[in-house]
Amino acid sequence: MFRTSAKILSLEALRPLVTDLKQRGRQVVLANGCFDWLHVGHVRYLREARQLGDCLVVAVNADASVRALKGPPRPLMPQQERAEILAALSCVDYVLVFEELNVERVLRTLQPHIHCKGTDYSEQTVPEREVVLSYGGRIAIAGDPKDHSTRSLLKGLMRTRGPTASKGKKDR
Repeated sequence: MFRTSAKILSLEALRPLVTDLKQRGRQVVLANGCFDWLHVGHVRYLREARQLGDCLVVAVNADASVRALKGPPRPLMPQQERAEILAALSCVDYVLVFEELNVERVLRTLQPHIHCKGTDYSEQTVPEREVVLSYGGRIAIAGDPKDHSTRSLLKGLMRTRGPTASKGKKDR
């Protein structure tokens, strides 16, 4: 039986919780991404993002936006499964799934103190920079160097297994 985590909320349900946290003087951090195949780079990014504040909200791209951003055959996992895996991480306080190609609406709605991006960005190249600065938030870069990606993991899998490696064999 499928059971979702209490950490996975809609933007509308999350808004009053974030407002309350901020009123109590807690620092709210928002990180976002596709998180299509969770790997160590994601974990390091999220762990470091959480250390920047008291509450980490992770915004996950919905299936349609992952497909638009990454192309077929992505996403590899449906949005609810990606959200559930992220919610299982101890460093993550809340998860929300967003439909848009960028996280600007989420940022405008929640107005987190810190918008955290991975090391493939600089503070000047974060696409949502102007939105964050417009409400007085700040940008932070977290995680290890961009040595890990779902794309590179998929390429490595194809090199080692090949497209027909599992024909006639049951994968476990």
